[in-house]
Amino acid sequence: MTFPYPPRQVALLVLGCVVLGIGVAMLLTADLGSDGFSTLVNGVSIGTGMSFLVANALISLLFLLAAALRRFFPGLGTLVQVVVVGWTVSFLIDLLDTPDGLGWRFALLAAALPVVALGIALYLGANTGAGPAESAALAWDPPVPFKWSYSLVQGGGALVGWLLGATIGLGTIAVIVALGPAVDLTSRLLRLDVHQGTADPAPTPS
Repeated sequence: MTFPYPPRQVALLVLGCVVLGIGVAMLLTADLGSDGFSTLVNGVSIGTGMSFLVANALISLLFLLAAALRRFFPGLGTLVQVVVVGWTVSFLIDLLDTPDGLGWRFALLAAALPVVALGIALYLGANTGAGPAESAALAWDPPVPFKWSYSLVQGGGALVGWLLGATIGLGTIAVIVALGPAVDLTSRLLRLDVHQGTADPAPTPS
């Protein structure tokens, strides 16, 4: 039995997930608010009393099931994204310190967003499957372009999480407004197709 993905795709997947993990660690270290998906998980954890780990697993499963209802199914990239990004964030978060000055925290947030966008574009560009939040967004493209469906997923998650007791900040707003378009722009510049429609990455039409 042959492995279904060539080494180039697997390497792009792992590289993208590591870059994404670095960006997420930078975003969390800036301490100006997390992404919408994490805000939702935190809110569910606060509202129900379940651990963050259990809430994360439950929300991830629900997002993947919702995507499957739109005939968008998980793949190797789904598992690798969760494991590699989680490990990278856990490793770096102990090494990074939140800057003392608010200006430096804003600068770290500004630097984190393009890194996160690059990581998402690379790992989705491997065309091996998407993580929970990206799956939920891609399942609606078409009819809603990913750069906007991703903003809707992040914004909806942040809103529900906030209503359940989680906090939001400038970083949360930045992710909701800017990350989807940033991933779209990055994927076009790198000529990567993030839509998981083919076994081999293909150029995105301009």
